Amino acid sequence: MQQVELDEPRNDEVLVHVVGVGICHTDLIVRDQMYPTPLPAVLGHEGAGVVEEVGEDVTNVEPGDHVVMSFDYDDTCTPCRDGHPAYCERAFDYCFGGVRPEDGSSPISLDGEEISGRFFGQSSFATYAIASERNAVPVGDDVPLEMLGPLGCGIQTGAGAVINVLNAQAGSSIAIFGAGGVGLAAVMAANLKGCTDIISVDLQASRLEKALEIGATETVNPKEVDDVVDKIQELTGGVDYALETTGVPDVAEQATDTLTQFGELGIIGAPSLGTRASYDVNDHILGGRSITGIVQGDSDPQQFIPDLIELYRQGKFPFDELITYYDFEDIQQAVEDSENGEAIKPVLRVGDA
Repeated sequence: MQQVELDEPRNDEVLVHVVGVGICHTDLIVRDQMYPTPLPAVLGHEGAGVVEEVGEDVTNVEPGDHVVMSFDYDDTCTPCRDGHPAYCERAFDYCFGGVRPEDGSSPISLDGEEISGRFFGQSSFATYAIASERNAVPVGDDVPLEMLGPLGCGIQTGAGAVINVLNAQAGSSIAIFGAGGVGLAAVMAANLKGCTDIISVDLQASRLEKALEIGATETVNPKEVDDVVDKIQELTGGVDYALETTGVPDVAEQATDTLTQFGELGIIGAPSLGTRASYDVNDHILGGRSITGIVQGDSDPQQFIPDLIELYRQGKFPFDELITYYDFEDIQQAVEDSENGEAIKPVLRVGDA
């Protein structure tokens, strides 16, 4: 823990007192420089908190509002104007650049020198964060604020992949590879959509047990079967949908092999830059199957996050069952538990609402 200096919010910015923040795989791959956000940096991109101050041009939130901070975007390019801000043409600049894309400045300084801030438009591994009006999503005060941060990335990514992108149909079958926060959010969404065969695939027995508790109908542990593809084919005859959340190319290839005719594969897992996977064009792609890359569940956070919260209120989307809480100063333990599989979705308690 180090003390840093934080700018006052600019005209279109929001100062948020962070209450809780999730730890996500993307934080860790930036720590390891698989994605080139300049270090040193304040990471954290699943923050939730209370608005303390707003710039004079901000109209969607005001001091005292509870907000979830999600990814940032320019709101002017073609994908943003068409309702797909997750595919913003300048997404890398706004989420991984570590600076304000408008002028290259950072709101965070250490010992008088600017360091990378505004990670995903927030840098919320901190007691306070500067967000933009675009990525600060107002939420009600009747749901515990500390648990809402993961809706800003991991939970909306998994749920949105099933609901927004694959649009899984009632009575269909789906295999979800990886039972971390993203994969298990997808399991809940598949159950919500009425899929009748929901297969969760993971190497960790405890995560597979959780998958069964929240809606999976079958689980497959690759350590316990001779061939994952054969097992899924045995269970379903081939799935209508598959979702790959691990970022492992071999797993993506396996997922393709599980599809039935006209099946759809969604790729979420983020490997290191330049990673490649291969597919049999004749046996798979020309058979009517399709492969789609998915970012942030193709969600518009200002609409989708409140929708997920309402589903939670109704008892239909119990994402709180995935969360393990840690005190802010125990961030390293939380990271270790995330990496070794002990915690599905670690959330740091930073401050009080």
